[in-house]
Amino acid sequence: MRILLWHVHGSWTTTFVAGHHAYVVPVLPGRGPDGRGRAQTWDWPATVTEATPDELRAHADVLDVAVLQRPHEAALVERWTGRRVGVDLPAVYLEHNAPTGAAASTRHPALALDAVRDGRVPIVHVTHFNALQWDCGPARTVVVEHGVPDPGHRWSGERARVAAVVNEPVRRSRVAGTDLLLAVTARLPAAVYGMRVGELAPLARTRPAEAPLDLVDDLPQARLHAELARDRAYLHPYRWTSLGLSLLEAMALGVPVAATASTEAPRAVPAGAGVVSADPDELAGALGRWLVDPEEAREQGLSGRRHVLEHYAHDRFLDRWDRLLKEVAG
Repeated sequence: MRILLWHVHGSWTTTFVAGHHAYVVPVLPGRGPDGRGRAQTWDWPATVTEATPDELRAHADVLDVAVLQRPHEAALVERWTGRRVGVDLPAVYLEHNAPTGAAASTRHPALALDAVRDGRVPIVHVTHFNALQWDCGPARTVVVEHGVPDPGHRWSGERARVAAVVNEPVRRSRVAGTDLLLAVTARLPAAVYGMRVGELAPLARTRPAEAPLDLVDDLPQARLHAELARDRAYLHPYRWTSLGLSLLEAMALGVPVAATASTEAPRAVPAGAGVVSADPDELAGALGRWLVDPEEAREQGLSGRRHVLEHYAHDRFLDRWDRLLKEVAG
């Protein structure tokens, strides 16, 4: 199939475009949010091509299905291709996130679309937690859980420090658990990877801590995996997120993980595959223990890797999406 989708979530899109289809991503001058085009820091296959709005209109008839990820994309599809989602062009609406308002009573914004309300365009959630919390009214909802390509068991744990991946930790603040990150690592050597992590420097200097905290800005995915594999353990500090793919990627690498007991993390990290707790002291205790006991760290990491390869297998993810898109496209 020929699939139209926007480059919104780089890690998720990387796993999705590894399938056996042709993928078209809009591109605009300046590569802003509605036209980022191909990824710059992820390795995407040649089956992902960029198209300007004019090119989309000229070749609109060859599109088979659209994957929407933001409410206004339905209007962009009609403006740029002349086709209406759910009428002239089959589509699904992919929801990456948990609701940010009152969780159990927040109406999903996609319900503004007639084709969503009447079931022609299903809402696809990436976690069961998201599906549980969003109020999707009469819409058809589907859960297609994340999948991660197997990077191989690469953990060496040679650096006795804790790693975390948090994009924009200052802007996202408590949602991303930035305060928990700083508190848990106050006595533990740590590194934070991600977009705009340099903005953490002023906060890091004011914390009452002696342990070093390295801030590593936005690495390409392959380099990030290599660095994570050298760190002894991984911290997932998020209070409120769908499910950070970096958590699953760390587990797939064989890195032992400690995660806050919120949203989808308890399902993603079962007993014996790491530590999940709402108590920051318990998380810090587990991480500190692994820093001085690499053998326990290795065993926890191997257990987490086995769980990810079984429950978040990339082939399983792609197969589920293939079946859903073929059904929607008729």
